[in-house]
Amino acid sequence: MFELLDALVTCRNPVDLDMCREFWNRLDSRQLHPGEAAAVLACLSTRMPPAATVEILIRSLEERRAQPSHRFAGAVNIVGTGGGPRTFNISTAAAFVAAAIGVPVVKTGSRGYASRAGSFDLLGQLGIALTRSYEQTGEMLDRYHLACAGYFVYPVELAALTRAVLPLQMRTLGRFVNTVGPFLAAMPVSAQLTGVSEHSHLATLRHLAARQAPKRVWLCTNDLGADELLSVADNLVHDIGGARIAGSAGGGQFPIRPATLGLGGGALSDLRAVPDDSTTVEHFVGVLGGQGPPAATATVCLNAAALAVAAGTTEDWASAVSMAREAVDGGAALELVHRIRRDQARVLKVVRA
Repeated sequence: MFELLDALVTCRNPVDLDMCREFWNRLDSRQLHPGEAAAVLACLSTRMPPAATVEILIRSLEERRAQPSHRFAGAVNIVGTGGGPRTFNISTAAAFVAAAIGVPVVKTGSRGYASRAGSFDLLGQLGIALTRSYEQTGEMLDRYHLACAGYFVYPVELAALTRAVLPLQMRTLGRFVNTVGPFLAAMPVSAQLTGVSEHSHLATLRHLAARQAPKRVWLCTNDLGADELLSVADNLVHDIGGARIAGSAGGGQFPIRPATLGLGGGALSDLRAVPDDSTTVEHFVGVLGGQGPPAATATVCLNAAALAVAAGTTEDWASAVSMAREAVDGGAALELVHRIRRDQARVLKVVRA
């Protein structure tokens, strides 16, 4: 009955699909023993299992749900693995900037586990609702070039695990889920940009990324351990799958040096999350409007440029950075935030009436 837990703890037997299936079945029927779910998550989060084990765990979840019938061709998803320095919501800001220059972006994410405020927390504070289906995601993407996909893209078992570990929290036990989360979401886009904070997980994440073919996946790293591209440090992109893009070896890796793109300057401290949650929105809006630290604006523009190149909107990095800067300086990125907020508030008012 405890085969999965025993295999993870003792490593005497390899994890197989039947072990995982039995665990998920008992989770769904609420037949797990007290502490069992917490013990499994603790094992997974304490030490990253071998890539083959992680693949089997993910396969066991994939086979329990229908594959999405929608395809968002040409769209790119941006989502990080969490961890690393506690920066502000760089990837969410980059999604708005990229969408403002016409790049179709789907933002997936979660509530804050490693950070003070995750993308879902921020979007909620902004008054921007998450989509609840692929149909809604497609409609939002068509209207704004941006869609903020909700929990429906993730296996329902994750919510069941959250309930099963109470009164403990996923903030403590969910590191593994956060790390592999970008590959748990069923998001049928053409490309994915994923920041990786823990370099020791790269081999496993490369293995998972290869399973996403023909989707192109860029795994982004830097020496500062942030899970996004930074303008204050050189970055390395691991390019897995998809058609060849200029500057990329296709299945290899390539550096992104901010100085060569007219970026750079500042320090990691310029990218820190605000200490007071009540000012998260004010800070975020300020950065999108070009009123934040120059390094914050530069980092957001660098990530937005990466989305444009990964999506195939342009192959020229310098041009992509220039377009991103114009979206910030000219107010298009901030106006997109206000437009979505106004539209959704208007719809909500009609529904309530």
